Amino acid sequence: MPNTPVTTLDTPYSDPAAQPAEWADTRKLLETAELFWVCTVRADGRPHVTPVVAVWSDDAVVFGTGDGEQKLVNLQRNPHVVLITGCNRWDGGTDVVVEGDAVRITGEAALQRAATAFTARWDGRWQYTVGGGRFQVPGGALGPQVFAVTPVKVFAHAKGDPFGATRHRFG
Repeated sequence: MPNTPVTTLDTPYSDPAAQPAEWADTRKLLETAELFWVCTVRADGRPHVTPVVAVWSDDAVVFGTGDGEQKLVNLQRNPHVVLITGCNRWDGGTDVVVEGDAVRITGEAALQRAATAFTARWDGRWQYTVGGGRFQVPGGALGPQVFAVTPVKVFAHAKGDPFGATRHRFG
């Protein structure tokens, strides 16, 4: 994935005074988000949406899921996901939508970078070690399986005055 996407303003969904959001600003929103909603697809095609704590690591949104959770079952059949973060205000803030595939991270180096990112982002509240191709929790018990979503498309929806819909497209 290139580090810099092609960025355009979706003019049909934007105020005439709107300007496209800079990728650096959208990326900052992804780096500082406290909560994402992840949408996966069930075997019968119905969507499944659930909140996840995630971090930005290695140019991807990284999250974990426990064994037996519905999102894990869904990801094992279909890796396509949408991650959403932002705020629920109408007249201010920016909502961000990330489209991509959730790929399981099993390599020690990438898992360690993700574990470090969780510790740093959450002031030590999420502490993981790495072992067995996944996170481990304090005491050495198996923690969540870890997935990374490298963005294919990212939408930044600025709300307020002016409203603006930006599309960042990678590769």
